[in-house]
Parts: sequence; C-alpha cells; structure tokens
Amino acid sequence: MTTPDATARRTLAACAALMVGALTLTACGGDAKADNKAGGSEDARITISAKNGSAGASINSTGVKVSDGKLTEVKMTESASGADVPGSVAGDGKSWKPEKRLERGTKYRIAATAKGESGKTTAARSTFTTVSTDNSFIGTYTPDGGAKVGVGMPVSFTFDKAITNKKDVQSHIEVTSSSGQKVVGHWFGTQRLDFRPKEYWKAGSKVTTKVDLDGVEGANGVYGVQDKKVTFTVGRSQVSTVDADTQTMTVVRDGRTVKTVPISTGSADNSTYNGQMVIAEKFRQTRMNGSTVGYGGEYDIADVPNAMRLTTSGTFIHGNYWYDRGNPPFGKQGTSHGCVGLADVQGAGSDTNAKWFFDNSLVGDVVTVKNSPDKTVSPDNGLNGWNMAWSAWTAGSAV
Repeated sequence: MTTPDATARRTLAACAALMVGALTLTACGGDAKADNKAGGSEDARITISAKNGSAGASINSTGVKVSDGKLTEVKMTESASGADVPGSVAGDGKSWKPEKRLERGTKYRIAATAKGESGKTTAARSTFTTVSTDNSFIGTYTPDGGAKVGVGMPVSFTFDKAITNKKDVQSHIEVTSSSGQKVVGHWFGTQRLDFRPKEYWKAGSKVTTKVDLDGVEGANGVYGVQDKKVTFTVGRSQVSTVDADTQTMTVVRDGRTVKTVPISTGSADNSTYNGQMVIAEKFRQTRMNGSTVGYGGEYDIADVPNAMRLTTSGTFIHGNYWYDRGNPPFGKQGTSHGCVGLADVQGAGSDTNAKWFFDNSLVGDVVTVKNSPDKTVSPDNGLNGWNMAWSAWTAGSAV
C-alpha cells in the first residue's frame, strides 16, 4: 500500500479547494487588487488560480493562465523560506503549474509576467496559503497503480477523518474494469470505502480508479483535492481452498488444480476463521508476537518465514519450522493459534511447500477456509468483502 504523501502506503491527498474566484491582474504591481480597466483587448490578462490573500488554496490545482498573450516568466516561492517551487510553462505558453503537489498549511507567493499580442508586458502577483491539515482529509488506497494482483483484490480507501457526506465522496470516485464488470462501492463505517464487482475480477483484466475529490466536502468544513487516475492489472485466477477436516489445501489456478498441500490450521481452542480471505500483504520473514493480537506470552517468533496476511486481526498463512519433527502436524491436525501453517525451514530459503506457495501467490489471491468450527470472517476484517452477499454489499453504497 502506498500513499501520495510518500508514506508506507500510497495516500490520497485531499484538501480544501476554497477557490473564491481567480485573481486577474492586467497591470504591474505588488499584491494589489486587479486594475480591470487597464490595458486594451490585445494586452495579456494573467489569472492566478489562488486568490491573493486566500487561506484555503488547493495543493493540487494552483497555477497560472494567460489569455491574449504568452507567459514569459513565473516565479513561485515559499514565503517563509524563500525556497523556489519548481514549475513549467506549457508548450503553448498559455499556462504554468508546479511540478509537484504543494504542501498543506503553507504560505506561497507567485509572480508572473506575460507579453500580450500588442507587445506590452503585464504582470500579476498573489500571496496565499494552502488549506490546513484541520480542514482537509487524506486517504490511503490499495492497490497501487501498476500493480499486478489476484482476482480477489478490492479497491480499498481508508480516510483519516470521518466522512459524513458519503454520497458526494463516493460519487467522485469511479472504478471501472476492462472486463465490463459492474463495480459497486460499500462503506464500512465512516472512514473506509471498498469497491468490488459481484464476482471475482476476470483474469487478465485492467482496473482503473479515477478520483476527482477537488473541492468535494467530505465533512463539515473538510474538503478534498485530488485529480488522480491509477490502473492495475489482474493476473491469473488463483483460489486456494483450505479444508480443516482433512488439513489440506487445494490450489486451483485458472480452473485447474495445480497442487494439494498438507497444512495445519488452528487448534481446537484457537480455530481458524471460515470464509474467503484475500492475501493483503506478503513477507518473506516477519515477527509474530501473540501479545499484539490478544494472546499472552504463548509465542513470539522473530522470523516466521513465507508469511502472507489474511486478516487485519492477525490471521496469516505462513511457513512453520518449529513444529515437532517426530510428529509433524501437517495433513493431520490443527495446532496453530488460528493461522494456516505449512511445513518450512528457518530462513525461508529452502524448497518447501511454504516457499512454493509464497512464490506462486499474488497479493489479491483468495484463500478460502471451510469446515472449521469457527465463525465466518467479518467482511471488514482485512480485504474480505467477498463474505458479504451482493444485495448487502450494494445496500452499503451511498450512490
């Protein structure tokens, strides 16, 4: 997962776009009001999108445009540090924009000059502040643009503030597939919005997410700014079924069984969830500490090999090298604290069933567990909305 703010996951930057009109100046000067009477029809007219003195400028769409002429120079700086903000003039000379998204809650200055059709040079300036963090919401999203994922991967947004205007926010996010499948959004509470089709994505399809939250009010006084499009590819279809009765897992790829693997599910006291679970993350090695998921000191293993997350609450399918060599549980009995274990070795480097499954799995692949004495996993526990009937899923849409 990535965030547009370059954190561990890509985020959706969303800020107030309180564009209370554009600043149009046709005469040289400082941060003065526009002199709309100056100049003739052949004089350049410069428009700076962020109005002089505004305190809620967009971090994404701030720029400069000119009519009846061409821009000759644009200089943008951070007011506090004086640092230049790099930008570029369009090939036709009619517009300028920053190379990167602006920072929130930051004061900037723009000074622009242009030459009109009459040959006269005009100038305009604006000093403004971008929207504050308090008046904006941001969101993380998955999957990333350019990713290749399994057929079960939903498009999932998590917002950092509660969204009360769900309809407006959802209507400005569009998810489409080259397969033509209908895609519907579903809200889990006020901060998470997932999209999926009725059935798994078609193998080989391309899914495009378009986000246009610029100026959309997500909650009272909290606005969004985003002009984003990401596309990811759905790989081959792989759905693996874990049978807790037989302690085996059958891996089916594109409708054909490619491998049956002995596994060990949860013990009688710590059974594994039933249901369709989507691989959300992959770790060649990771630490697993029981105290982080509600257990006491039962286990703390620093180097669990070939681990793939199935739920937010801590269910993984992973390699197990600490099993009893004299009585291996795989294919025989459940011995874990709820995870699905496969035979492995310490270091994750040998040719084992766990390594094979890790190497042959994508984020977004589906692992279905059946015949466990436990309940079905909650649809919002991980990326597991497939455990909700389509009628209930569509009922959770705000549009």
